Amino acid sequence: MKLNQVQRLLSAAVLTGENHLEDEVHTACGCDLMSDVLRFAKEDGIMLTGLVNKQVINTADMANMHSIIFVRGKKPGQELIDLAKDIDMLIMTTKTPMFESCGILYANGLKGAKPKNEL
Repeated sequence: MKLNQVQRLLSAAVLTGENHLEDEVHTACGCDLMSDVLRFAKEDGIMLTGLVNKQVINTADMANMHSIIFVRGKKPGQELIDLAKDIDMLIMTTKTPMFESCGILYANGLKGAKPKNEL
């Protein structure tokens, strides 16, 4: 699935990284616990989260995830947007809650991530 389709499905606003909207993704990880993101996330997947802090950007970067969607209408501050720009990361925000966002993406063919030891 291309990230521009994810954007349309979730009626998401792009905050930075518009150049990645044509990129393909195959998995998503909906989580607010960053240690779980490191355990479950797959490279080049999407992180969906309601947390808005620097650790989210750092965790996604460490996990080689280049796309974050903030759910429930959460919007990062300019400092986080600038950090995402510096590392060329796509950031979107949607008003859709996490459970519904994950369900919409799953129903449209995006798969969930499994623990790295089960890959």
